Amino acid sequence: MAGHIQDRWYKTGADGNSRRVKTDRYGTGKRYRARYIGPDGTEKSKSFPDKQKRLAEQWLNETAADMARGQYVDPRAGRITFRQFAEKWVATHTTEVNSREAAERRLRLHAYPYIGTRPLPSFQPGHIRTWLGELESAVPAASHRRIVFGTVSAAFSAALDDGLISKNPCKAKSVQVPKPSHTRVIPWTAHQVFGVRAVLPEHLRATVDVASGCGLRQGEVFGLSEDELDFEGGWLAVGHQLKRIRGKFVFALPKGGKVRDVPLPADVADALKVHSEKHPPVKVTLPWRTPDGPPVTKSLLFTGSAGSHVRVSHFNDFMWKPALAAVGIIPKPEEGERYASAPEHGMHALRHFYASVLLDAGENIRALSQYLGHADPGFTLRTYTHLMPSSEGRTRKAVEAVYRAPRDHDHGPETAQ
Repeated sequence: MAGHIQDRWYKTGADGNSRRVKTDRYGTGKRYRARYIGPDGTEKSKSFPDKQKRLAEQWLNETAADMARGQYVDPRAGRITFRQFAEKWVATHTTEVNSREAAERRLRLHAYPYIGTRPLPSFQPGHIRTWLGELESAVPAASHRRIVFGTVSAAFSAALDDGLISKNPCKAKSVQVPKPSHTRVIPWTAHQVFGVRAVLPEHLRATVDVASGCGLRQGEVFGLSEDELDFEGGWLAVGHQLKRIRGKFVFALPKGGKVRDVPLPADVADALKVHSEKHPPVKVTLPWRTPDGPPVTKSLLFTGSAGSHVRVSHFNDFMWKPALAAVGIIPKPEEGERYASAPEHGMHALRHFYASVLLDAGENIRALSQYLGHADPGFTLRTYTHLMPSSEGRTRKAVEAVYRAPRDHDHGPETAQ
C-alpha cells in the first residue's frame, strides 16, 4: 500500500506507548485521511468517514497501481474545467505572440461555449464527437475545423502530460478528425499577374514584382528594407516582416522564424531600382516582435500615403480587390456593396505563381521550399505536386529541344550534337 492512513479521531499517548487517546475532533467530520506523495513530489490526500478504513486502503492501493501503469490522474483535476486549464496552457504553449492569440481566439469562439465548463477527467470520446457535430454547423470550412480540433487536442495532450487526465479523448478511434480540404492551387497566368500590377497605384506596383518574382509573403513584401537587397550579387535577404498584433504593427521575424536568402532576378532588381528612384525608401520605426518590444528602424521600400508603413487591411480592401475586379479575377460589387471575400486571390496568389514558374522551369522541391520559407519540403510537395511537369511532358520537351535547332536546315537530330 502506498502512503499511509491517518486516524483523525485518535492519537498516540504523550508517554509514547501504544495507548490511543481521543483527539479534539473525535466523533466529528471524516475519520480517516489517506495520504501519499504524487509524481510531482507534493502530498495528496482523500478523506473517508468512520468504518471505511478498508476503502481508504483500497483507494491508496489503486492509486499506486495507476502510478505504476502510467495512468495516474491528479485528484485536483476533478475541480479543473477544460477552460480553466486551457487558458493557462494557451498563455505558455508557444513563444510566438500571434500563435498564442490565434489559439486563444479559436478556443474562445469554438471550444469554450461547448466544452469549457466540463471538468477535465469527466471527458469521454462521446463528448468530443458531440462537440465536433456542433462545430460542423458553426464552422463550415473543414480546414478551419481541423485547426480548431488540433488546438483542443493539443490542450488535452498538455493535460495528459501534467497528469490531470489518463487519456486524450480527441485521440480515441471513434473520434473522426476533420479531414483537410484538398483544394488544388490554380496559379494565375502571367497575363493576370501583370494585369493586376498595372491597375495598382503606381507607388505599389513593384510589390507584385517582389511577390511573384521572389515568392515573398505579403508581410515580407511590405517589410522589405533596402539593406536586404544585394543588387550586385543577385540576392534578396528575407530577414523580417511587417506584422499586426493586437491591432498594432510591429517588425518581426518571417513566419516560422525562417530567415532566408532568395535569388533576385535581374528584371525584378531593375523594377526595384526604378521604384526606389521614384519613391526613395522611408525610415519607419516600429516595435520589434510585440507591441511593447524595443523600437527598430527599417528603411522600407514600400510605404503608405502618410509616409509610414502600408496598412495591410486598407491595401487589401481599397487597392488589391479593386485591381482584381478590374482584370476580371473577382466580380465588381454592386453600388454600395463591399467586394466579396476572395481568400484564394489574396496577395498569396503571387507566391503560387512564383512556385508554378519555378517548377515549370525544372527547379527541385527542396530549393523551392527553401526560397518560399517553408519549414518542411514535404508541405511544399503536397501543395504543388500537381504543378510539377509530368514525365511525359519532360520527355516531349527534351525531344522537341533536340529537333528544334536543326529544323530550319532539314537535317536529322544528330546535327544538334
